[in-house]
Amino acid sequence: MASNVNPTVRRRRLGQELRRLREQRGMTAEEVADRLLVSQSKISRLENGRRSISQRDVRDLCGVYEVEDRRVVDSLMQMAKESRQQGWWHAFGDIPYSVYIGLETDAASLRVYEPQVVPGLLQTRPYAEAVVAGALPEATAADIERRVQVRVRRQDRIRETRNPLRLWAVLDESVLRREVGGKHTMAEQLGYLIEMSQQPHVTLQVMPFSMGAHPGVNGQYAILEFPDASDSTVIYLEGVTSDLYLEKANDVQNYSVMYEHLRAQALNPDQTREFIEKVAKEYARG
Repeated sequence: MASNVNPTVRRRRLGQELRRLREQRGMTAEEVADRLLVSQSKISRLENGRRSISQRDVRDLCGVYEVEDRRVVDSLMQMAKESRQQGWWHAFGDIPYSVYIGLETDAASLRVYEPQVVPGLLQTRPYAEAVVAGALPEATAADIERRVQVRVRRQDRIRETRNPLRLWAVLDESVLRREVGGKHTMAEQLGYLIEMSQQPHVTLQVMPFSMGAHPGVNGQYAILEFPDASDSTVIYLEGVTSDLYLEKANDVQNYSVMYEHLRAQALNPDQTREFIEKVAKEYARG
């Protein structure tokens, strides 16, 4: 990219603005689709930022919405142009979770619950290699390396000195007990977790087995919040073949409340470091 423009975020902001214009006109997505002779699903995808928006799309929609202010039209057209640029992750080819990477790159904070493996932002390279190879048993060595490179590059966000991503992660105890890559790799990985947990912008908590059932038993999820107030909070649910992004206020509220319960029930950060140190020593002893 020639600039710091994030195409994923540009698509989201443009989509939100187009939705606002539609609602101002009192029109449904179906009515707009009928006027433009396109599918309703296309209008929905344009508005939720999951589809690239061309300048022609913007021009046509502004016509339907009778936007007369040329400055508004020009601004939207520029956003459409920027939304079609490529982010750094495009250099690595087809990454199935590229939308998430774009959101993570621009997020101010990330709250995540992980029941199975260490969050990607906190993985050492040997651990990442073992996770990717295990999750994709039919992948070639080149594909594994490409994915690991993307994962390592993503970690730049929490290594930034001026404006790092604020990360809060609650890990199930199974994350520490699952021997990924062998005992040496696990000892190194847990040592890295302890190191990162001492950073002021990183908070780790462990949910021990002894806690029993808890609000995270339904699986992994992440909550992304952004520095611009116009960007809505996103709930991210990772899938095998497709991912789910939730932005409705009710969904965000429900997942946020659930996360507060997780944090309340998990070990506090100091107890978590002691717990991880204990498990790391077990791996180190072999």
